[in-house]
Amino acid sequence: MTDTSVAQPRSGRFFLTQPDEFDLDNKYTEAALERHKREGLELAVRARWIAMGLTAVLLVYLNPNWDVLYYHFILALICANGWLIRRAGRVGQSRVELLLIFFDLLIMTLGMVVPNPFSDDVRPLAMQYRFDNFQYFFIILAAGTLAYSWRTVIAIGSWTAGMWTIGWIAAWWFATPIPGLSEQVSKAFAGFPDVAEFLDPNSFMIPQRIQQVIVFMMVAVTLGVSMRRLNRLLMTNAGLERERANLSRYFSPNVVDELSQNDEPLKQVRKENIAVLFIDIVGFTKFAANRDAYEVIELLRGFHARMETEVFRHHGTLDKYLGDGLMATFGTPVAGERDATNALACARSMVDVIERWNLERRRAGDPEIQAGIGLHYGQVVLGDIGANRLEFAVIGNAVNVAAKLEATTRDLQARVVISDAIRTQTLAESAKEADLLTGFESHENQAVRGLEAPMTVWSLD
Repeated sequence: MTDTSVAQPRSGRFFLTQPDEFDLDNKYTEAALERHKREGLELAVRARWIAMGLTAVLLVYLNPNWDVLYYHFILALICANGWLIRRAGRVGQSRVELLLIFFDLLIMTLGMVVPNPFSDDVRPLAMQYRFDNFQYFFIILAAGTLAYSWRTVIAIGSWTAGMWTIGWIAAWWFATPIPGLSEQVSKAFAGFPDVAEFLDPNSFMIPQRIQQVIVFMMVAVTLGVSMRRLNRLLMTNAGLERERANLSRYFSPNVVDELSQNDEPLKQVRKENIAVLFIDIVGFTKFAANRDAYEVIELLRGFHARMETEVFRHHGTLDKYLGDGLMATFGTPVAGERDATNALACARSMVDVIERWNLERRRAGDPEIQAGIGLHYGQVVLGDIGANRLEFAVIGNAVNVAAKLEATTRDLQARVVISDAIRTQTLAESAKEADLLTGFESHENQAVRGLEAPMTVWSLD
């Protein structure tokens, strides 16, 4: 059931439904709410069918006569209407759904107030209210909670109270008492006026009718408040899921867990020593020039998917995509004890993954790709930048050096070029990781384009 409220006039027309107070511009939240609503509607319809089925059996037990089929027909209408409500239900405004809910309650009210036309039993109309049929409205009210909408619950409560009150007042006003019954009861219970009033077949017992409506509204308001709180909790959880999904696009799973358990770790502007990795495809411009755009995009998707997997597998952070490459950092947003080691291990894994991918490409008749990787370890500044739209930024000379080392792979005809700083830091973190440095060749006083002073670098062919 959708988020509804009693019709309110606005600018000369009636807006029949109003959505609960959440931001439908947030597509993720809207999708989450729609999903939960769909699940709630499915549960509501199934619960309704089960409840109506049990009620049908109960009615046969209470009234084992053929005229009970009239009430079975009413139950069937309610079941069918529930199926229509499920089809019409959606997040936001839905006049059709609102009309079906109103029709639901009208069917039940008429079925309880109007005497069974197929029954030969002659009884005062007031006795229709002696069978406690009003309690079946609680089934519809309970089913309304499954849509997670406090407005729907309040609407069901207020409409039921209004229809039921109008029904018994109309019955009391137009009913014709059967002569003699009230007198016989008063005579039989002479001296006990309260008992006589209670057992009078012509009495509508107005205090009890009023009590029914008041208790029902109290229950509806209580459930409405609970649904309002549940709805807010649902929106909060949807927001947390969205934030976690966004974090998982950039950080490895273990870092996402850590960020989820801290309050505001990204807003702390600070200096840290981290490892920075750059990778991109060698000769990509020439490769893309003579190929279909879809083929190029598929190549990039395959490349990025494989490379980001290795970044996350080695506890790195995906800083950004750079067209045919990407930038990753190790030690962000929280520094670790193996940042340089993880970065170097990630670079070597990337090389292995590309080799296996090229094997698949050769078998498929596709051209191989080559990538250059640059690594550096040094100090950077971490923190949020921007005013209205914030972005976690990594700024510093270490980023620039890593990018230049990646470009140097072309000059040295190497797949990986690392700085002496990251080699030293890897050995300092763990001498057992010296195998990661196997195969690297030293280049002292290497000129690096874009940097003023030469530096010692290590390359892996």
